[in-house]
Amino acid sequence: MKHFVHLKDIPAKDLRKIIIDAKRRKKLRSKISTLEVDKGAPLKGKMLIQMFEKASSRTRISFYMAIKQLGGGTLTLRSNEIHLGQGGESIEDTAKILSTYGDGFMIRTDSDDKVEKFKNFLSIPVINGLSPSSHPTQVLSDVFTVEEIKNKPISKLNICWIGDSNNVLNSLIAASVKFSFNLSIGCPKNYEPRQELRKYIKKNNKRIFIFNDAKKAVKNADVIFSDKVISLNDKVNKKKKVNQFKNFKIDKKLIKYAKKDCIFLHCLPRGPEVSDEVFLGKQSYVWQQALNRVHVQKSILLYCFGKLR
Repeated sequence: MKHFVHLKDIPAKDLRKIIIDAKRRKKLRSKISTLEVDKGAPLKGKMLIQMFEKASSRTRISFYMAIKQLGGGTLTLRSNEIHLGQGGESIEDTAKILSTYGDGFMIRTDSDDKVEKFKNFLSIPVINGLSPSSHPTQVLSDVFTVEEIKNKPISKLNICWIGDSNNVLNSLIAASVKFSFNLSIGCPKNYEPRQELRKYIKKNNKRIFIFNDAKKAVKNADVIFSDKVISLNDKVNKKKKVNQFKNFKIDKKLIKYAKKDCIFLHCLPRGPEVSDEVFLGKQSYVWQQALNRVHVQKSILLYCFGKLR
């Protein structure tokens, strides 16, 4: 049994194996309808239980499609619909019940502690669909998308992140270590990665650079990543934060400092951090990026269920 909680905890060879499998599976589905099951139905009879404590569009739909295409089924829960942490039922008790009913558990939550508790108490694999410190399924899919579009290993590319230091960036930093690619981070000084994460960078990789100037960060970039400056549950002065990022808006003027064939990716939903001209332009591959989550999450499920070839 293997969990998929944080990229930093998963061997690089396993992450590469997942991407290779996803590439093969996507190719095989080029002429197959959405809910037609993959040949061999590798997860036939298996059920994935999903629980959402935070709003979700792409994670919810993509995991539903992923398990269905593998021949399995899914049950979606909301924490306020069950006895989780209420009525005297502990997370440990809930975990034991979930382990009895399902074969795997995907959680999207506002608590890293909750993910760890489920990991400790479940006897089935747990997948982190998003937590405050990590978004591993998103970022592994993004690595897949970059290599698909650029047709070369990500290790040979210059990757740039423009935006807040959030859970997506945390996982992108871990991916930079695992896949050995250059990562330039552009953000205001008050929004740089936490000290704990900077220690991780220093210990594991010296190919990650932090700039407080967006132009310097995007210089020679092959790929520019971004995310919404104001997250769904961001408890800050939103007007003030948006103003602090005004010099980090990704527009045509900024992208000119990157390579001519630079591409733009964004995990959505979007905000004022990117112009419509860029987001909807020819250098943007955000829709392909979103669709690829299905293919990569299928291979993540196979990895967790011990079925990855």
